[in-house]
Amino acid sequence: MLQPKRTKYRKQHRGKIRGSRVAGSKIVFGDFALKSLDAGWITARQIEAGRKAIVGHVQRGGQVWIRVFPDKPVSARAAETRMGGGKGATEFWVSPVNQGRIIFEIGDLPEDIAREALRLASHKFSLNTKVVSRSEQF
Repeated sequence: MLQPKRTKYRKQHRGKIRGSRVAGSKIVFGDFALKSLDAGWITARQIEAGRKAIVGHVQRGGQVWIRVFPDKPVSARAAETRMGGGKGATEFWVSPVNQGRIIFEIGDLPEDIAREALRLASHKFSLNTKVVSRSEQF
């Protein structure tokens, strides 16, 4: 799964995701992309599940680009633990995603196969997404 090799700090605040995305909202590499319609967190497990769904459907064809990286640690305490004792250990990694952010891109494939692969990947996320093409984005 994706996670940073090293970080400056082990734990981070949760933060707030505000506004829509300007950077990372255009298709750069491929012909079709999966775009987020909501703001939220995408976990490293969800990214990997989406990638596997795409690769499994296209069967060694085309190219896939992952445009998000989970670099935010989320900590959690054990259930039924008393108050105090500090913040819990890192449980998983997430990528904060704004509205309009491109998550995956696909290139070198026919349109029907690319759209179906991205549709399968969209079921792996807790956010609403849509499939966009390079010609639709402008």
